[in-house]
Amino acid sequence: MKTARPPLVKFVSGKDGRWLCIWIGALFGLGIWDYLFLNRPAFERIINGFINTLFIALLSVGFTLAMAWIMTLAFHRLGSVKKRSGFYVLSFLLNLIRSIPQIVGILFGYIGIAALVTAGLLPGKAITFILMSICMSGFIMPEVIDLLRERIDHYTKLDFFNALRVCGVSQWRIINFDIFWKNSRIHILNKLISVFGSAMFLQCSVDFIISVGLSSDVNAVTLPTTLGSLLAKMDSKQDILAIGNTLTNPAYMPQLFFQHLQGLTVAFLIVITLLAVYQISCGYAERHRL
Repeated sequence: MKTARPPLVKFVSGKDGRWLCIWIGALFGLGIWDYLFLNRPAFERIINGFINTLFIALLSVGFTLAMAWIMTLAFHRLGSVKKRSGFYVLSFLLNLIRSIPQIVGILFGYIGIAALVTAGLLPGKAITFILMSICMSGFIMPEVIDLLRERIDHYTKLDFFNALRVCGVSQWRIINFDIFWKNSRIHILNKLISVFGSAMFLQCSVDFIISVGLSSDVNAVTLPTTLGSLLAKMDSKQDILAIGNTLTNPAYMPQLFFQHLQGLTVAFLIVITLLAVYQISCGYAERHRL
């Protein structure tokens, strides 16, 4: 007779649990190494940039879910009325957002936010974080809307939907509780894990582009420090270029882990986080057989 494994052991045995532990362990080990061998100002900048990056990505996940949920309910409502002009207008706006490359749309959004900060119209950093997250969520949102609408279309074709309607259950309760919560929360959570990875990748890419294109003085005033902006700093770029020196001079490799820690740390944080999020998403899908 097989004995039930403890929940923690069962979680770690899965691919998603293993990669979550790998990610946390890598962050912990890297933090100790940088604390010992990286200068204090650079160490504090990296911590600040990493926290800002994660915080903006998490805010983007929340705003993406909220905006997608509202838009999905609006699509369902407008699609059920006789005059569907509102449905077509909403579809046009959504397709217009799809037609704009995500990185281009977010780039122009960030430039607009930077202009507002420079003009003194955004008083605090919290407002800047929220606007950056909303800007990013607006271009990621269509992916989540497609998932939510697909779940509604699937379950409205089943007998249980009509049976609940006959019993007097409101349509909105069926959609929000029976379809989204009871039967789709695993699918939605898996999608939100992917949204987190997309938000972090887009954020780092756009911040890197803006930091390279603008002077350091302007960047310091406008947008908060993130991993993308840290990677664009001259010190970090020189650290990354030092890796190429090891191809012709392998004996120089040990120096990378002591003299070029800032750039290598920022690059490693971006790579390991994106890789871990991807593997966690795949492992979560495998665990729940999605």
